[in-house]
Amino acid sequence: MKLLLDTHIWIWSFLEPKKIAPRVAKLLENPAIEKWLSPISLWEFIVLVEKGRIELDIEVRTWIARALTEFSPREAHLTTDIVLAIPGIGLKHRDPADAFLLATAKVLDLTLVTADSRLLSAKGVSTLPNR
Repeated sequence: MKLLLDTHIWIWSFLEPKKIAPRVAKLLENPAIEKWLSPISLWEFIVLVEKGRIELDIEVRTWIARALTEFSPREAHLTTDIVLAIPGIGLKHRDPADAFLLATAKVLDLTLVTADSRLLSAKGVSTLPNR
């Protein structure tokens, strides 16, 4: 199984692990499961820190470097194919980060792990609810 973590799942796994459902936590701990992360999630994290919605006691670059080292995800590179898949996703809201994550999951054949009901209802994309 190959899991693409939605931004909040990645953040919760470090800052609020109690929000991760037991079934999802087991999968994330399993070394046989491929864990993927999009650079879009890193950008979203930086924006949340800049807006003061997440407070860190260290510099954001340092926090991200440590989190990536500890978590060791595969990087889901943004590609032309991913960008071109966005119109076919049929996302009802206009969050560009969500569109990139759904298209990434679709193009790279990954399962998007999320608690966002709007993303869980996406057509043609494999998702795993954090419930």
